[in-house]
Amino acid sequence: MRKILFLATALLTLQTFQSVSAQQAPPPVTVAKPVVKTIVEHDEFVGRFDALERVEVRSRVTGYLDSVHFKDGTLVEAGELLFSIDKREFQTALLQAEAQIDIAEASFDFSKGQLSRAESLIQNGNISQSVVDERRERHLEARGNLEQAKAALERAQIDYDYAEIRAPISGRIDQKLLDVGNLVNANATILTTIVSHDPIYFFFDIDERYYLSYARDARTRGTTLQEGGGGLEVVVTLSDESIPPISGHLDFSENRIDPATGTMRIRAVLGNAEGVLTPGLFGRVSVPGSLPYEGILVPDNAIVADQNRRLVMMVDEAGNVSPRPVLPGPKVDGYRVIREGLTGSETIVVSGIVRARPGAVVTPELVVLPPVAGQ
Repeated sequence: MRKILFLATALLTLQTFQSVSAQQAPPPVTVAKPVVKTIVEHDEFVGRFDALERVEVRSRVTGYLDSVHFKDGTLVEAGELLFSIDKREFQTALLQAEAQIDIAEASFDFSKGQLSRAESLIQNGNISQSVVDERRERHLEARGNLEQAKAALERAQIDYDYAEIRAPISGRIDQKLLDVGNLVNANATILTTIVSHDPIYFFFDIDERYYLSYARDARTRGTTLQEGGGGLEVVVTLSDESIPPISGHLDFSENRIDPATGTMRIRAVLGNAEGVLTPGLFGRVSVPGSLPYEGILVPDNAIVADQNRRLVMMVDEAGNVSPRPVLPGPKVDGYRVIREGLTGSETIVVSGIVRARPGAVVTPELVVLPPVAGQ
């Protein structure tokens, strides 16, 4: 009995010791080395899409609209017939001009023959010089009338051809703005508009700080921001996140900063083969904001705030925790860029940071962060 009591007491003492030891063991935290790799920072701007070309379709002749040959909102090709003006008056004018050509040619041929005979007769003294001069004058007048008739015929042909109004560019056409039977005034009445759709422009504004940074990087690449926008590759995302990001490149920037707004307008060109993008649509463009460099990246949850400072908690081999002030930058590949404060060789707390107080001792569990967060 005494032996059983001794064993029970020893077992209870051992359990109590283990419980106390467990309570006094350093709390576990997850630690890792920062991700160190070559990165490029990106800046985001809001901008708007616009067409490369936009044309207001007008008639070059005056007449009554006879027919419309397109469906509102469809894609049209350059040279495609869109409208027809009543041609009857133009056809009559064309026939008159052709008749005037015949008259002018007959008069020209007659005056030419008369001049030739007069030049032959004057050699024998059978005609006076004044008669020769008269016939030469009539011949020159007939030649001028013939040239004038040819010009009138060409003008009549142009007016006849312009009675058919064709698409000056390829693109998406708007609705017709005039119904059949209405009077169309030459060079004044707008019949519809056409905007090109592929490729498409994207315009956005940058301030002086970004301009100076981009211009410096462009000079490093051996170009300037004004020469094709530095040729940087950009990605534009839409408000509908189900549509994949669209790639393009910068191709233009204005040659001055607007003194009223302190901004400069930049232009990118993007493909639009599927016709998803339309002029006036908003988007967010991501522009490379730096040259490639060796960056130090950490998860956002590894950074804690201490008033106006940002800290990460470092852990040494003995599990001692010490804070390190850092200067965070933008996010790249799901991580936060650390501009100052780390070299990349440190071991920092990435999970369980509430248990890693400065000066505390923890039990570190080392993990390896993937190159891209979430992989």
